[in-house]
Order: sequence, then structure tokens, then C-alpha cells
Amino acid sequence: MTPRTWALIAVFFVLLAAVAVPLGRFLARVFAGENHRTARFLGPVERLLYRLAGVDPSAEHDWKQYAVAMLAFSALTQVVTYAVLRLQASLPHNPTHLGAVPPWLAFNTATSFTTNTNWQSYGGETTMSYVSQAVALTSHNFFSAGVGICVAIALIRGIARKETDKLGNFWVDLVRVHIYVLVPLCVVYALFLVSQGVIQTWGGVAAWHTLDGGTQSLLRGPVASQEAIKMLGTNGGGFFNANSAHPWENPTPLTNFVEIFSIFAIPVALCVTLGEMVGNRHHGWAVFAAMTVIAVLGVVTVAHFEQAGNPMLARAGADQAASALQCGGNMEGKELRFGIADTALFAVVTTDASCGAVNSMHDSFTPLGGLVPMLNMQLGEVVFGGVGAGMYGALIYILIAVFLAGLMVGRTPEYLGKKIDSRDVRFASIYILLPAFSILVLTAVAVLTEAGRAGIMNVASTNVAGAPWHPHPHGLSEVLYAFSSGAANNGSAFAGLTAYSPQHPVFYSLTLALAMFVGRFPLIVAALAIAGNLAKKKRVPAGPGSFPVDGPLFVGLFIGVILIVGALTFFPALSLGPVVEHFMLAGA
Repeated sequence: MTPRTWALIAVFFVLLAAVAVPLGRFLARVFAGENHRTARFLGPVERLLYRLAGVDPSAEHDWKQYAVAMLAFSALTQVVTYAVLRLQASLPHNPTHLGAVPPWLAFNTATSFTTNTNWQSYGGETTMSYVSQAVALTSHNFFSAGVGICVAIALIRGIARKETDKLGNFWVDLVRVHIYVLVPLCVVYALFLVSQGVIQTWGGVAAWHTLDGGTQSLLRGPVASQEAIKMLGTNGGGFFNANSAHPWENPTPLTNFVEIFSIFAIPVALCVTLGEMVGNRHHGWAVFAAMTVIAVLGVVTVAHFEQAGNPMLARAGADQAASALQCGGNMEGKELRFGIADTALFAVVTTDASCGAVNSMHDSFTPLGGLVPMLNMQLGEVVFGGVGAGMYGALIYILIAVFLAGLMVGRTPEYLGKKIDSRDVRFASIYILLPAFSILVLTAVAVLTEAGRAGIMNVASTNVAGAPWHPHPHGLSEVLYAFSSGAANNGSAFAGLTAYSPQHPVFYSLTLALAMFVGRFPLIVAALAIAGNLAKKKRVPAGPGSFPVDGPLFVGLFIGVILIVGALTFFPALSLGPVVEHFMLAGA
């Protein structure tokens, strides 16, 4: 660990805490309809949208109505995106004359962007037209992010309210999060990116003359507008195949820092929003503190192992020490202009959140350096997490933590004055177990079937007819990472896995889409069911036996539940992948 790494971590989280307060309080006012200043300008737009959609903003939904509206909206937008991708050859703004996206790839992509996963089994600039990128995919970046925030707010309302079955109106929440939060922030953000060199053009391919007298075609497009919501909405799908390692998506150290910062901006603010809406600001900061501890531990671990370098190269005599002339450590797959500190921070933040944007290739990390991003996703990305998704996931873990605390003292568990009953615990258990089950089962299916093994490039011997198939542990790591990414709605990858090819178009397109779906909509329905149940309950006053949820004891218990539940579930699988790789690399 270098002094620059420690300084970067300190500055990053201090700035996050500073931004969380105004943004978090603003979000609370927006969803309460009390953002009077911004409503003066955008209120007419909000009311016009309600009239056009036939929405009565005064009518609220119970949890079932809220869930049905969310599912209907998501299904409709997925169908529209699939149609655009399949028809892109006939649509305008296709300067390189790209054909229709193949059916299974279009299905996988539409599912991916609908679930806020943004998994990409393709190279963006060579597969998607401008209309596909800027209309279908960028719109989904807004919609899926908005849905996540709406669900988090509905769950917080369920905790804050009492003796009611109403959680708000999904359509009202969806309109407000877009016109007051996501769109205005992204307009400013996109203009900043353009000022730093991120391209934004509909001008088509650019021809450049090379130094040796030849010509080169440079693919470009409306990048900054997609990049802004890609990061702020924790989406992660890049315009270019290289994602945020591409200099036209992420050209400078300043854009790199701002892009990392923007991934956490709204999730961090939602901690403050939680405290504001439930009337307990200290609780919001306790949740922030617990998440920050886990995030810092992740950054320190990745930076340590990446800075330590490759033991095999060290034994061969390579100089991997940091100095004035080199970054040192394991620089494979990393941008020299960012170095290890910025890369480690980016990798941890993007997998703590359900973002998946990358400024390096995680497949090239050291085994234990790569284990951390994988484990972040397997924990459910509740360490700040995606916009909204991280908060409602964290609240599920908080209910489990409070339930365990109640069992330990022999008292009925309660959370912020609400008794936690068996219905709450059952839905919380479904929330935690369902994605873990899908990750492990689908990984097992992939390594046991010919179609799944066909995409694994890391094998100890060539898989030819009649020859035994000898997988390398990194091959298992790539498959496990892929399904962890899908179920966590992250979208990053160990890129050595061929998830889509014309020879095998169905297996990973279908199984990854299934993991994405399971990791999104059943969990949202479970969270809304818990919200509806909590909203109906009376609030009981805190007593001597009440478990405090705003102090160090709560922070420690919350961290322990996240790590123990997540780590123990996946430890056997991780032992067969990155842990084995680590000892193999070390020569043990």
C-alpha cells in the first residue's frame, strides 16, 4: 500500500460524506413532495406527465399494486428494447450499417438492461447502432435506476409509516426521480464529461491519417450522454467494448475520480434519506459507517495484493517494486494513466454497487485481488450497492441482524419501533437465499455441461474429441464470477469467459438472463412484501430491552451478518477457484 492509496481512500470517503447530506435530504423532500424550489420550474412538467399517462397522483398503492405497476413497466420497456435491437438495421443513425442484433443476444441484452445489470456479451461500438445505444440502452439506464430508487423509497416508507397498507404511488415516484434527480444531474454530468474530452457526436465514423501514411477509421458516437447515467445510475454498460478503460469514455484522472465518485453518490445519499424519513438521523449514519468499513477493507485488500505483484514474476527476477519510474505491482490489464490505487478503488466501488463499469480488466487481477470484487457481488452488493437496490438489500440484512439480536436476548425483535414477525423473516430469507441458490446451481450446470464448458477458455489441456477435459481453477472463477455478476445485477466480468458466440448462442444468453431476472424481480417483490407488512404495524415505544440501531454495537452486528452470511455461503466455491489459484501462483 502506497501513501497515495491511503490519501485517495481518505479523500474519496470524506467527499462522499459531504455530498450525502444535501443530496440525501433533497431526495427525502422529492419523494415527500416537499421540494418546493425545484417544483416551481419542473412542476408543470410533472403534472403534464401525469395527465398524459392518466395517473392520479393522490392515489396511493398497496405493496401488491406497487409491485404490479413496477413489473408491468419493466416488462414493457424490455419488449421495446428487444424490438429496437432486432430492428436496428432498418432504423436511422446506423453509420456503419450494422445488422440486426441476433435474437438470443438481443434477448440477453434487453434482460440485462431491464434488470440494471448491463451485462454485455458484445462489443458496443461494433454491435449497436446509435439509436440502439442512445435511445434503447440509455433510456433503460434511466428506467432501471429509477425503479431501484422507487423500491428503496417504498421500503423506507413501510418502515416509517404505521397502521396503513399504502406505500406511495409507483408512477408518481418514477416521474419524480427522473425529472427532479436523474435527468438534471445527468445533464450537468454529461456537460462536464464533454469538457474533459468525452465525445458526444452523431457524426459517424471519423477517418484519421496515420504516421505511416495510411488511414484509420475511428468509431465514435453519443458517448457522454450515456456515460453520465451509466455511472450515476450504477448501470455500467459501456458505449465501447473497453468500457471506462477507453479514453473516449474516461480520458483523464479527473474523469476517473468523478466517475468512481458518481457510482456511490446516490447510494450514499440514500443512507441520509433513510435517517430523514424514519426520523432517526443517527441510524442513517450508522448504516453509512458499516458500509464504509466494508468498502475500505475491500479497497485495501485489492490494492495490497495488486501492489504486491505476481509471485511468479518475482521469482523470475522481475522488478515489481513501486518507484518514481513505475507503479510497480501487477499492472497487467490496467491503464498506466490510472495505476493501481485508482484501479483498486474503481474495482471495489463498481462491485460494491451494482454498476459493473470497469477501468481495468478484472480477469487480470491477482487471485485474491479478483476474489474481492467477486465476493462483493456475492454479498448481494449491499455495501452502498446500486441506486436503490443497495439500500433495500441493506435493509433486508438489517432485519436479519435485528432478528438475531432479539433471539440472543430472548426478546421479540423490533426495528425502529416495529415488531419483526415470521412473515418478515421468511421474505428476508427468500431475498438472501434465492440469488445464492441461482449462482451456485447455474455455475454447477455450466461446468457440467458441454455447452457451458465450451465458453471456458482456461483449461489445462485442449478439449478435443476423446481427450479428457482438464479445467484450470481460473476457468471455474470465470464462470462463478459471471453468474455472481448476473444474479447481483452487476454486469462486470472475468472476460476470459466466452458468454456469446455464433456456435453456442443459447446457453449463457439464457442462463445469465435467468440469473439476472432472479436477482432482480423476485427480490424486489420480497422487499415490497416486507414493506407492506411493516407499514400495517403499530409503532411501539423503545424500552430498556430494545436493540439500539444507531451505535457501534449495531454497526458491528450489521457488518458481521453481511460477512458471515455471504462469506460462508460461497466459501466452498471460492476455495475451488481464486483461493486455489492464489496458492498455485505462490508455488505452494
